[in-house]
Order: sequence, then C-alpha cells, then structure tokens
Amino acid sequence: MTLHNCPPPKTALERWLKKYPSAINNYGHLLLEQDCDCDDNLIADFVAYFESAHADARAFFHEQMGIELHPDVDHSEVHITYPTCLPSITRRGLFGEVMAGMLTESYEYIGSHEWTIPVFLFRYHEDAEAYLFALVRDEDRKREVYGRRGSDFLALALNDEGDIERFIAGEAKWRKNLRPSVVAELMYGKKKKNSGNEKLEHDGKGIWFQVNRDIPAPHGLRQLQRLLREIDPDGYSVAIARLDRVLVVKNAQPLPRTNLVMISGGDVPSRESKTSLIPWEAVPEEYTAPHDLQVVELILNDGDNLIDGVYDALWAI
Repeated sequence: MTLHNCPPPKTALERWLKKYPSAINNYGHLLLEQDCDCDDNLIADFVAYFESAHADARAFFHEQMGIELHPDVDHSEVHITYPTCLPSITRRGLFGEVMAGMLTESYEYIGSHEWTIPVFLFRYHEDAEAYLFALVRDEDRKREVYGRRGSDFLALALNDEGDIERFIAGEAKWRKNLRPSVVAELMYGKKKKNSGNEKLEHDGKGIWFQVNRDIPAPHGLRQLQRLLREIDPDGYSVAIARLDRVLVVKNAQPLPRTNLVMISGGDVPSRESKTSLIPWEAVPEEYTAPHDLQVVELILNDGDNLIDGVYDALWAI
C-alpha cells in the first residue's frame, strides 16, 4: 500500500481553468471555468495525479479480488481492474473527489492553509470492492455501484513537526449539467410533496444539511489514521498521536476544521460567464456550522471527455 505522493499538475490547471476567487470573513468562494478544450495533453497531465490518488485502493482491491499486481506477473488474462472497470456514473463520482484533492492542493482557500493529502480514502468504498470481487469472477455481474459513505474528501494542514494544525472535510459532487435546479437539489435535497401541500418542496436533506450536522471529528479521520498506521507509522507518528487525542470518546481535544463544498459538472447555455451558482458575496444563510467554509464551483464544457479519457488511461502502459 502506498501514500499519495504526486504533486498536483498546477501548470495544466492554469492552462485549463480561469479562476475567480473571493474571501469574506470565514467564507471563501472559488469559481473555476474551463478555458481550453480537453485534449490528449491535458489528459496526460492528469494521469499521474489520478493514479496516485487511486493507488492505495487499487492495491487493496486487487488483493481482495485475488489479482497479483507485481510487475513480473502475466496480466494478459486480467480484464477487471480498479478503477477503470467501475460503472460510468461511479467514475464520475470518483472524479469529483479526486478533483477536490487536486484543487485543494493547488489553490488558496480561506485561511491560507497549506493542505496535504497523505492518502485518499477510496479503499473504504465497500460496494466497489464487492462489485469488483464478483465481476472478476463473472463479467456479466455489471450493475450500478453505491457511493462511499462518509466524507468525500479529507486533507490535513501539518506544521514543521508533523502535527496536525487543522483538517478540511469536503462534500464533492459531480453533475452532468449544472442547471440552477440541479444545484438547488444538491444543496437543499430532493423535491417531494409535503402532507396537505400539492407543491413540491425540497426535503432539506441536501449538502447544507449534511455539512451542518456533521460531527466535529468525522469517521473519515479514524479511517485516515488507520491508513497512516498501516502505510507509514513512523513518518506520521506525530499526526497519528494527535488523532488519538482527537478521536477519543471522552475528553476529546477538538481540532480546528474547514468545511469544503465542491460542485463540478457541465456548463449550461443559460449561465453567463463569471456567474456563480452558489452565492459568494456573504456566507450562505443556510450554512450554520461554526467552521470556516470554502465553496468551489468547477464549471466544465467537456467534462465527460476528460473523465473518460483520464480513467481509460490509468495504468494503461
């Protein structure tokens, strides 16, 4: 198992995206709009980062599946691999989570913290593991895959001694078309009829609800600690010890936190350039958590081409 050790492709991001950042009090907003078409060069620039993000889960899942990844082993009969063989909609969800990491490591967020991602948490995607285990034994077992539970994304701000000063926890969502109605459903929940009212109303179970009610130390921190203990217990000994004090049930030491909300997807003709889908002038009134908030909107013109191009190219050589 390996740590995530690939720096983000900042030069490619600068070529690909235009940025419109803002910061007000404890609220940061970053609008990113696609500025050049997806091509083979852009895909190639992204491959190493995506491979690094998925490397731990790939090794873990392939071991669970019974596939040997050693370079000397003949892979000619292996057709089912992670994450390439996951369903299209699942790969789009993974894309959003990896992009949350890439952008967090590349752009300045609220508070100007330097964020690092020791390892992505993809190995805890239980339904992907079950799906691939069955698929490698019966290629007719294709189906949709449920998403991974818990925080979509975690990163740490470490000091020079390796101690954790703050963590960032994020919800990262991909939608093919980012119409206002789609974004409203993401943020406020699905529409349904209330009793005695024929009008459809949001059920209030969207991203704002999830972020506001999240516990101070989410389960993802325990998952991250387990991975650090397994992969590099010496290199991250100080961070592991801090997490021990943060995750204890009684008398836990609170850890400063930043919340990240990232929505990514395809642009629509009705949206004008430089127009955000989530208000940026002030902290959204729906946000009631006590932590700093960073919102990122990634608006793309040919995101499907990029996603398929990148995931088809992973470990292709």
